[in-house]
This record gives sequence, structure tokens and C-alpha cells, in this order.
Amino acid sequence: MKPFLHEDFLLDTATARHLFHTYAEGAPIFDWHCHLTAKEIFENKQPANLYELWLTGDHYKWRAMRSAGVPENLVTGDGAPQEKFRAFAKTLSLAAGNPLVHWSHLELQRYFGITSFLNERTADEIWAQSKAIIAAGDFRPQTLIKKSNVFALCTTDDPADSLEWHEKLRESDFEIPVLPAFRPDKAIAVENVGFGEWVAALSARVGYAINDVSALQKALEERLVFFQSLGCVASDQSVACLMPVPTNEAQWNATFQKAKRGEALTKMEIDAYHFATLQMLGRLYSKHGLAMELHLGALRNNNTRQFLALGPDTGFDSIDDPQQALGLSRLLDSLDRENALPRTILFNLNPKDNFVLGSMLGNFQSDEAKSKIQFGSAWWFNDHIDGMTAQLKTLGNLGVLGCFVGMVTDSRSFLSYPRHEYFRRILCALLGRWVEEGLYPNDEEALKTIVEGIAFQNARTYFLK
Repeated sequence: MKPFLHEDFLLDTATARHLFHTYAEGAPIFDWHCHLTAKEIFENKQPANLYELWLTGDHYKWRAMRSAGVPENLVTGDGAPQEKFRAFAKTLSLAAGNPLVHWSHLELQRYFGITSFLNERTADEIWAQSKAIIAAGDFRPQTLIKKSNVFALCTTDDPADSLEWHEKLRESDFEIPVLPAFRPDKAIAVENVGFGEWVAALSARVGYAINDVSALQKALEERLVFFQSLGCVASDQSVACLMPVPTNEAQWNATFQKAKRGEALTKMEIDAYHFATLQMLGRLYSKHGLAMELHLGALRNNNTRQFLALGPDTGFDSIDDPQQALGLSRLLDSLDRENALPRTILFNLNPKDNFVLGSMLGNFQSDEAKSKIQFGSAWWFNDHIDGMTAQLKTLGNLGVLGCFVGMVTDSRSFLSYPRHEYFRRILCALLGRWVEEGLYPNDEEALKTIVEGIAFQNARTYFLK
């Protein structure tokens, strides 16, 4: 029996062990999509305990705890931090098969040197041990980022944000680039309550009224240029499903103005607005050289009662089941016909769409970049062993795996960087099996190029050219 999370965890062949320990393990991390904040990085506060590092804001853990019957006061409520930690520890011991088990123990090992299994019996001991280690050491955000061998990271920022904390970081002595990423979801989601308030906030930021889509485009482009002045290289948009509903500027503008007034919209108006706005944004990204990330297939805020009580991003989202192919094809094709298709990364939340997205890539590649259209890493409900392996196999089957830009943390925690190690082990395990089964040659130089590229080099080239 192999020990839990041993040195060669997941590396089930000699080739896998060689590839990981030689080429992947020590590679830097370009964390080009995460939910860390520039404010927290700049303020650089020392945490007091593992509750602060682990359980504040982590909806992955919250979902699991609820599934284990933990009362809400020990999830997001007013329960004592150590009681919440105990509740999570008890949950973890029941969560066989959930990547939280691997992530959490990798983090305990890498940052604390703790190799015990976290469960109800060991919770208090690990709480005390980790608390003492934190008190005696430096667990501030900037230190954790450096210790994790991060080359650069991209936060996620609304166009109406001031980016004041990014400006302060640039003026500080923190040497690792913290780059804003342009996230215009609130410009796209015309159906959301509060759309008019967001337009007012953007208007206040740019200093003029935004009364039509022409002014909206002008404001978004101005903000995009400002983001770029602070190092922005990527944009990100989350859309459940793209519907290719034709519209013209007058109809697009009428929908915008209705939403500003808070009037109800039809589904056709919403779909047409989404499509036209994404076309507009794609043109802007192409013009200014930004990569475009599309996160597809999330069904958000399913539990109305909990949404009203706790708000968004609290663990009540799931996988949607839409038909993605036609709308995505029409969006990419409409931009390509104008020579305005930016470098694009497609993330799908529903694994049924792996081959849909994997086959879509080849329709729009060009020599502007290696794999200009990318199949993004296994995301959210898919970032586990099975999901990552399926994504890698799909890309290998249908695209050019060696050009893949690799993993993202997609996390709000400064301890989440072992997710890159987890991904790299899964990648090397898959390549090692292919080599030892005779499905790919044991060519050291080719394998080195693939592993080092996916681990780091491809992302640096793709985003920073």
C-alpha cells in the first residue's frame, strides 16, 4: 500500500516520475486567471490561523460542508473560527474522491510541513500546530506568492474599478507583477438587477454620461486602455450560453436603454444584447492585443433563498446544460470575418462539451500565435483528476497538446498554488503512460518541450508575446 500523498503521488510510471521531477516540479507559475485581490496583496496582512487562510470566501469548501450537514453558522455564519475549522475537518474525512482532500493536504504539506490526515480526530492538533507555525513565520500574501514560485498573476477586475491598489503595488517594492484582468461581465449581463447602477458607476468613473451603446463602447475602451497601462494582458467573460440572435445597433441600443430604466426584457432581447456586446468586446480586444477568455456553461445562483441571504459566489452555482456549438461558432466566425478575432481561450463547465470546444479550436487557428484558439484547463467542477485527464485527452485527440497554455488556480486563496503541482502531476502521469504504452515515443527533447511548455513557457509566450 502506498502512503497518502507520497513524493510520487499520481506518478504511476518511471517516465511520469522523470518528467515531473525533472521538468515540471520546479517550473515557475504564471497564474493568469485567479480571484485574488490587489488590495489584499498590497496590504499584505499576516493571518492569524488556518480559518483566515482557508475558509473565508472559499465556496468549494462551503458546498462540501453543507453536503456533510454542517449548519450554515459554521459555514458562512457567526460560528467561532476553530469550530468552523473542526466542521471542515470532519467534512474532509468523508469526502473521498473530492479534490478538496488532495488540495488541502498538499497545502498542509507544502506550507506547514504537516503530513497528518486532517479529520475530526486530528483537527484540534493541526489547528494548534498550524497556528503556532503561522505565529512564528511569515504567511503574508506577498511572501506566499514568492514562496510559491509565481512569475506573475492576473487578478479579475471590473471596468468600473479604480485599480488604485494595482497602482499602489506598481509603486511598491513587491517585484512580482500583479496584473489586472478586464472582466466586463456586468456590461454583458443586461438582465441583472442593478445593471443601471453599474452603468452609473462606470459613467462616474469615466466622467461622462453613458446613455447609449456607443457611449458604453467608448467608456469600455477607455477603461481597457487604462487597464493596459497597468499591465493588463487578458480579459475574461462568463456567459452561460451564446445564442446567435441577429440584431442591429438600434435594437441593441433600445435594449440597453430599457435595462438602464429597470424595465423587463424578453429572452430574445437579452440573447441579442449578449451576442452584440461580446462582438463589440472581441473587436476591442483584437484592436488592443488582449487575449479573450470565455467561461461557458455556469448556471448561477440556483438557490434563491440563499442568494437573497448570502449573495452571489457563495456556493450555489452548478453546471448548465445548454447547446454551445452554434452560438460560439457564430461569434468566433463573425469576428474572424472582420479580421478582429483576438487570441481566445474557451473554458467549458459541462464536460459533455469537451469535444464540442476541442473541435471548435481548429476552425479559427492562424499563425498569429501557436494555438491562437485554446481549450482552457478543466474548470471549477472539472478541476479534479478525472476532469483534468479528460480535458488533456480531448485536447490531445483534437488539437496540439504541446501548445496548451496550462493550468490556472481560479482561486481566492493564497494557499492554492499546489493546484498547479496537482495539474502537473496529472499531465506527467498521462504522458508517462502514453510513452510506456508505446503511444508516444520516448523522445527526451520532445517530452521536455511539451512539459515545460504546458507548465509555464506557453502561457508566458501567449500572453506576453
